[in-house]
Amino acid sequence: MARKSAYEDVLAPVTVAVGQEELLLDRAVQEVVAAARSSDADTDVRDLNPDQVQPGTLAELTSPSLFAERKVVVVRNAQDLSADTVKDVKAYLSAPAEEITLVLLHAGGAKGKAVLDAARKAGAREVACPKMTKPADRLAFVRQEFRATGRSATPEACQALVDAIGSDLRELASAVSQLVADVEGTIDEAVVGRYYTGRAEASSFTVADRAVEGRAAEALEALRWSLATGVAPVLITSALAQGVRAIGKLSSARGGRPADLARELGMPPWKIDRVRQQMRGWTPDGVAYALRAVAEADAGVKGGGDDPEYALEKAVVAIARAARSRGRG
Repeated sequence: MARKSAYEDVLAPVTVAVGQEELLLDRAVQEVVAAARSSDADTDVRDLNPDQVQPGTLAELTSPSLFAERKVVVVRNAQDLSADTVKDVKAYLSAPAEEITLVLLHAGGAKGKAVLDAARKAGAREVACPKMTKPADRLAFVRQEFRATGRSATPEACQALVDAIGSDLRELASAVSQLVADVEGTIDEAVVGRYYTGRAEASSFTVADRAVEGRAAEALEALRWSLATGVAPVLITSALAQGVRAIGKLSSARGGRPADLARELGMPPWKIDRVRQQMRGWTPDGVAYALRAVAEADAGVKGGGDDPEYALEKAVVAIARAARSRGRG
C-alpha cells in the first residue's frame, strides 16, 4: 500500500483545530489551504464566522459542482454555531463530500462540545492549538520556530528572545523570522540583544535577574532603561522581591530533580535551572539582607521616601552585593 504524502494527510475530509491560540489556529487553516492549492491552484476557499453559517449554508457550500472544483470551507469559532447549524454539521460529517475539506476551529471548552465530539467520532484530523500561558511553552515554541527554518539558535538566545518579546506568539514568530533573514550562522544571545535590547532591558525581571546575579552595573543600566520606558517602580520592586525569594526558597530546599522541586516550590522547571545558576555565592544572611533592602525600596516607592528611583538604585546595589556574599548585616 502506497504511503500518503504529507499533503494528503493534511487534506483529510475534515480537520478540527482545537484551542484558543490565534496564531496556531491561523496556521492550521493556512496549512490546509496551502495543501489544497498545491493539489489544485484554483481551489475555492470560504472562510466563515458563525453568523455567516446559517441552517442550509453548509449544504449549499458543499453541494457537488459541475466543474468538480476543490474547495476548502473554514468555520471559525465553531463552538458558537446555532443548534440548527450544528445539526447540519453533524449530517455533513456522516458523509463528507469529495474534493472538499471542511476545517472547524473550536475553542475546546464545554461550549458547543457537541460539534467537537461529532467531528472526533467521525475520525476528523485534529490539530492542537492550546493557549501558551507558560514561559516554558513559549520557549519550546521559539526553539521549534528556529528548527522549522533549518537554523540554529543557542538556548540562551531563545530564552533572551522570550524575555524580550513576552507572551505574544505572533511577535515571537515575527522576531524569529527577522533574525533568520538578517543574521548568518548560529543566532546567539548577543545577536538577540542587539536587535531587542530596548525591549529586553526595559523588563523589570531583567533588572531583578542582573541584580541577583551580582551584576550591579548591568542591573543599574537595566533599571534606568526600565524607568525611562515607563515601567512602574512598583513592578520593579515586585520583580526584585520575587528574584530574592526564589533564591531563598531554592537554597533552603532539599536537592532533587527540577520537576520535583518545581512542584514543591511552585516554580516552573525552567526557572529552577535558572535560579540554581543565580544562587551561587548567596548565603542565608545575604538573602535576609537583600529582602530587607527590597522592603525598604518598596516603602520608598509607595510613598515612604522622596525619591523612588534612588530607593530602587539602593536596593539593586544591595542585592548585587548580597549575591557576592558581601551584603551581610
